[in-house]
Amino acid sequence: MKKKILVIEDQEEVRENIAELLQLSNYSAITAVNGKEGVQMALEHKPDLILCDIMMPEMDGYEVLYLVGKNPDIASTPFIFLTAKAEKADFRKGMNMGADDYITKPFEEMELLGAIERRLEKFGRLANHESLQEFVARAKEYHELQDIETTSKTRLFKKKDIIYRQGDFASYAYKIKSGKVKTYQINTDGKEFILDVLKDGDFLGENALIQDTERTEFAQALEETELILVPRKDFQDLIFQNREVSSQFIKMLSRNLLEKEHELVEMAYDTVRKRTADSLMKLYDTYGKDNYEVTRSDLASMVGTATESVIRILSEFKKDNLIRIEGSTIHVLDADKLSAIKF
Repeated sequence: MKKKILVIEDQEEVRENIAELLQLSNYSAITAVNGKEGVQMALEHKPDLILCDIMMPEMDGYEVLYLVGKNPDIASTPFIFLTAKAEKADFRKGMNMGADDYITKPFEEMELLGAIERRLEKFGRLANHESLQEFVARAKEYHELQDIETTSKTRLFKKKDIIYRQGDFASYAYKIKSGKVKTYQINTDGKEFILDVLKDGDFLGENALIQDTERTEFAQALEETELILVPRKDFQDLIFQNREVSSQFIKMLSRNLLEKEHELVEMAYDTVRKRTADSLMKLYDTYGKDNYEVTRSDLASMVGTATESVIRILSEFKKDNLIRIEGSTIHVLDADKLSAIKF
């Protein structure tokens, strides 16, 4: 399928020449005569790349870039400015706002095509990531930091050690080298609610660095755990100093928000039995084996119910030969049936 290029240019001759060049180069060209129309066309057609003049009526190129960056559906679209101006201030303003490249008119045909090919190739490498962890790992390819994991120090935490507390200043983001970690919050009544259970390869603590806030949750090692400590500045540079990275991150955050909303709906309407089965399966997937150790209070915190209710449901699952219990260790005997529980 041909890549779609949106050309936003108010000069008719320049606009038509660029469109013709793109079509001859096996691209699909979409054109807009001003910035306002360009934003509308970008939202409607979801182009693979945007070429945009700066000085235009109705809305200039800087405004176009700003509005594109604010919309999650098109925020990650590669954006190249076209301008007759060559002053350094214009270059600096455009790049600081997040433009991917800057071409001064008049330009050579191969200069323009080369810039387009480079940006499309670069963005293609960051597309279709399934998780924040994979995204962050691959995003390092587009930053000046060299092998951030191997240059960062590590720290070993014993089972039940607190990694950080709610309200702490966020000095690091962490990647789990080995072990398991739970993140949780405590309400005003002192009741704990587990937000997530993380395994080796997962990141944690990154939200406070992204939002530039204090920690909003606790993190505790569930077993002996070794963490890679990524310094605050290194992580923020990784996320914020590269438009490919930051724009893809908007999509990741949007997807994570939808997942959390789905979890809240399930918690509101699903039975305790189904929520318990889902939590057992989450641990099953996290540990990557059919047996794992979990306290009844931790499981109740994941489910969002009383410990007594979880104990009762576990007894039912045990009676149905779905699980076997040995102390605090749960053996999943039939993962298919457990995951298929609806009520």
